[in-house]
Amino acid sequence: MHHRTSRRAGRALALIIMILAVPAAAAQAAATPPGATTGSAANVAQQTARLIGAVDPNGAQTSYQFQYGTTTAYGAVTPPVTISGDGRRTVTADLANLAPATVYHYRLIARNAKGLTKGLDRNFKTRIQPLGVTFAATPNPEPFGGTTVLAGQLTGTGNAGRDVLLQSNPFPYTQGFKDVGNRVVTDAAGNFTFNLLQVPFNTQYRVTLPDKPSVVSPIVVVSVQVKVSTHLGTTTVTRGHKLTFSGAVTPAADGTPIAIQKKRGTTWVTVAGTVARHHSASSSRYSKKVTIHSGGTYRVYAGVANGSYVPNTGREVTIHTHR
Repeated sequence: MHHRTSRRAGRALALIIMILAVPAAAAQAAATPPGATTGSAANVAQQTARLIGAVDPNGAQTSYQFQYGTTTAYGAVTPPVTISGDGRRTVTADLANLAPATVYHYRLIARNAKGLTKGLDRNFKTRIQPLGVTFAATPNPEPFGGTTVLAGQLTGTGNAGRDVLLQSNPFPYTQGFKDVGNRVVTDAAGNFTFNLLQVPFNTQYRVTLPDKPSVVSPIVVVSVQVKVSTHLGTTTVTRGHKLTFSGAVTPAADGTPIAIQKKRGTTWVTVAGTVARHHSASSSRYSKKVTIHSGGTYRVYAGVANGSYVPNTGREVTIHTHR
């Protein structure tokens, strides 16, 4: 009797398991490849866009993504996203780092255990990037009589092979900008360069496009440093005695404050001062006797403030003292 009861219970349990398994098996059998419909592109800008589509998982766990690129070979793909259930639902993906004024192809693809579905190819064109100009001078400031390079880049759609014109406005900046030299042509990346052999005094520069005057670079002020020479009769002196610092400021900048400075740690401290006086049409001169209390590193600072030039320092000199 006991064995008969056990057999009946086992058959009942097997029947229950079969009944429970039927819906799952039926659902798996009913699952089909997903639906994938490529939709429109929205929020299209110079380098970004949002792709829209619709996916129907058809009862199975489904992953979807957008393929995109400048041809129907695509070449790029958005990260996969997994969804499940039944029914059509809207999906999106945001694209970045696109090239301006460029046609992009795209399509939506979806995959589940029953297969892969590819949506139709569609395309959009990113917006034109307006032209802009970056501009800088190296070196800046430059020593009087030296050279500098003005270089920059024309950015935006159609930046290659464009004529660029340099303009200047010298101190006191009341003349207005006038053309300087010949035009140059931007390279394939929009780069351009102007080599200036000499800037006589502080001058504003900018570049513009002759065929599009509204495109103008930021103004770059190229500053010109005066030259400062330093002469000492000796670099060894008895402590507490005087040492004469002398030299010239070029070009002439009569009345320029001159500071004799000593280095203390990382700071320059003024220990004596004078002014530069007229020497010739091309230079001013200074001379100052300074009591040397201790050895160390010294320099001469010319604080020119006439607007035509900017301050500069002479060479650093090491002075030794003895008793």
